[in-house]
Amino acid sequence: MEELVIRDADVVDGSGADSYRADVVVDRGRIVSIVREAAAAGCQRPEARRELDAEGLVLSPGFVDMHAHSDLALLRDPDHSAKAAQGVTLEVIGQDGLSYAPVDDRTLGEVRRAIAGWNGHGDDVDFDWRSVGEYLDRLDGGIAVNAAYLIPQGTVRALAVGWDDREATPAELDRMRRLVAEGLEQGAVGMSSGLTYTPGMYAKDAELTELCRVVAQYGGYYCPHHRSYGAGALEAYEEMVELTREADCPLHLAHATMNFGVNRGRAPELLTLLDEALAGGADITLDTYPYTPGCTTLAALLPSWAGEGGPERILERLADDDTAERIRHHMEEIGSDGSHGVPMEWETIEISGTGDPALAEYVGRTVLESARLRGESPWQVARHLLLADRLAPTILQHVGHEENVRAIMRHRVHTGGSDGILQGAKPHPRAYGTFPHYLGHYVRELGVLSLEECVAHLTSRPAARLRLPDRGLVREGYRADLVLFDPATVAAGSTFEDPRVLPTGIPYVLVDGRFVMEDGRRTDVLAGRSVRRSPR
Repeated sequence: MEELVIRDADVVDGSGADSYRADVVVDRGRIVSIVREAAAAGCQRPEARRELDAEGLVLSPGFVDMHAHSDLALLRDPDHSAKAAQGVTLEVIGQDGLSYAPVDDRTLGEVRRAIAGWNGHGDDVDFDWRSVGEYLDRLDGGIAVNAAYLIPQGTVRALAVGWDDREATPAELDRMRRLVAEGLEQGAVGMSSGLTYTPGMYAKDAELTELCRVVAQYGGYYCPHHRSYGAGALEAYEEMVELTREADCPLHLAHATMNFGVNRGRAPELLTLLDEALAGGADITLDTYPYTPGCTTLAALLPSWAGEGGPERILERLADDDTAERIRHHMEEIGSDGSHGVPMEWETIEISGTGDPALAEYVGRTVLESARLRGESPWQVARHLLLADRLAPTILQHVGHEENVRAIMRHRVHTGGSDGILQGAKPHPRAYGTFPHYLGHYVRELGVLSLEECVAHLTSRPAARLRLPDRGLVREGYRADLVLFDPATVAAGSTFEDPRVLPTGIPYVLVDGRFVMEDGRRTDVLAGRSVRRSPR
């Protein structure tokens, strides 16, 4: 007898088709049968060792977070309710060009310092891996939800070239090609870049194109955080489209927003650009989070020249008064590349977390608010935080526009990604609320998307981008990564004031046919594993 029958569920199967009522039987991690309208038809109903009454609940595929920053959280936090409680059954990590494999001893230490604001310093993690394959093997020891990995181009460049702002030599480019190929052979699903973060931003298009050719040969995709989301946003999107066209590589645009005052109401221009490329045969997808503020590290706003040489050189430059004044001039008066070419608007920069608890008084205030309270300039406050916290502060950037958010999420190649940073005393609520916020706010309350359409955005579309032939749909033979939610009550609990509150209306989540959420509570099940690139 099979393990589980989910009885009388309203199945939204991930395809975008209308929902239907069915009994769904799960056994050994797979959906083994789907009996539609069994009760109404008067036919023999399936039986199993356990029966779950799903009356009033929607059964859908598990949600895929296409842009996650859980690279260390998956290892240090077996509970991981931040994602499991949202119905996320698969996260894509290794984002924005910086993560922890492939590395050697030198680059591991550098990367840990560079992205401490995203993932913490990692003092509570045993970094017993160096290659992509070894990191994925570590995930296979058991994690809360599944995870796929993108090779981080910035980390690859740090390993082969260092943190200098210069072109790679032919030998260094060959080494980067080999590192990318090895990572893909070991199971990575593609490559990411952070082209406003050092050292990845130092790569010219020709270098990126060569690496994307390798990605394409292995059936992966390129996921860039491109060179500007501000003053040069449209040009930056066009650059990525052209680069991947030249490399014949699939493109997935990370957190594809149009932010800052210069881009208010300009989402239709981006969508026209994408539609024209798609009509010409391009393979493009994108992800967004359903909120207007962004989130990153305070150090990310610095000009690229200030980051040359790595984290320790940044701190040296900030400590030098003359160099710090030059940094301020670029940020406040010119608009640095780190802040997307837009002169700093300190009233939009809210400190969301610090590594040092002694600096907690800054959290929840904008840099401008803290400056006024202290009788200092905003730059004095920002510089002090960067030095005292050794580049660890995280920020919310209140620079988005609701009309752009809604327009982009309607597009036919859109998928969902939280971009959730789990660090800090006051993280962005998207880390705990992205997927229920789509379902509750944008589907039920606003009607921006139908329920069936939204579920497709969060399930089958990302599964297709990841080339996963047995995930993303409720189908017989598919993996039983499933979510049961109440469409009348599902909602994000997290807010900007209280960002770590778990969502409501998602009582059951299954990973590999096992309950990771049951009756709205996290179980002790660790059914997640690495999801590796499928062979062509």
